[in-house]
Amino acid sequence: MNRSERAIGAVVGSAVGDALGAPFEFGPAGAFSARFPEPARVSEMCGGGGWDVGEATDDTQMAVHVGESLLERGGLDLPDIFDRFQRWARADPKDIGLQTEDVLTNGEPWDLAAAAHFRVNHRAAGNGALMRATTSAVYFADQGAQATMDAARRIAALTHGDPAAWEGSAIFHELLRAALEGADPLAALPDTLARVRPDHRERYATVLSPDWHPDRATEFNGAVWPCLGSAVWALRTTSSYEEAVRAAVDLGGDTDTVAAVTGGLAGAVHGRGAIPARWTEPLHVPLPGAGDRVLRLPDLIDLARRLAGHA
Repeated sequence: MNRSERAIGAVVGSAVGDALGAPFEFGPAGAFSARFPEPARVSEMCGGGGWDVGEATDDTQMAVHVGESLLERGGLDLPDIFDRFQRWARADPKDIGLQTEDVLTNGEPWDLAAAAHFRVNHRAAGNGALMRATTSAVYFADQGAQATMDAARRIAALTHGDPAAWEGSAIFHELLRAALEGADPLAALPDTLARVRPDHRERYATVLSPDWHPDRATEFNGAVWPCLGSAVWALRTTSSYEEAVRAAVDLGGDTDTVAAVTGGLAGAVHGRGAIPARWTEPLHVPLPGAGDRVLRLPDLIDLARRLAGHA
């Protein structure tokens, strides 16, 4: 399997996980399998909770805005990404995280807005930066571990003032980089953790250890570290893209984001061919703030190829 197939698997896989998990957000564990026991007799892309069938949420919408900025600006232009986020927030998206909305609308400039929020609220370690990291992870993957992790931190810091959110995004970037190279991202964990800020390393080492289970989480999986830990657990304990994403959604809680992060990793590991067509056919990504475009599977495939090739 070549790098392009893995990159497409990551970008499409993350969007699919997002759309599949959205109707089950904040629901109980096991709700997905209770409704759709295996083997599936119908497509599990069911819609609900305000989402149309196959509709991706803010997770993928923000990821696309990041990816398109990287391509159109020829690299990392943080003010441009922030401006795109602000236009998106003003365009009344169906869903936007409370913290993200505050940062994008508090009137502070791009380099101060997240820090201002963190100073006042003292809590900014949600998974809202991690959820959108697949496109940037694909873009920076060929630049090596240090560059990709630093880029992840800088993009995360646009909306999240807590370094815990930066480190979670950085770990994800590096794990996806390993997967795109055809390596086992789980085997890359020790070296990746060694690159994490020392004051956050133990927290991530705990949730990324082979014996950790999401039942042991001490915080809701809307926080960045249990979200990432749950995604890695889903990848570790399954043997296919489909199994991994089903396991992620079945955890309940912040199902769209946990499944989006899982889908990005599992898509890179197992490739685009492992993503069921019954999930990709109805997939679509509305883009508030960008001419109200709606991306579908061919558009996401093209985006992934360009991100992987920087073309």
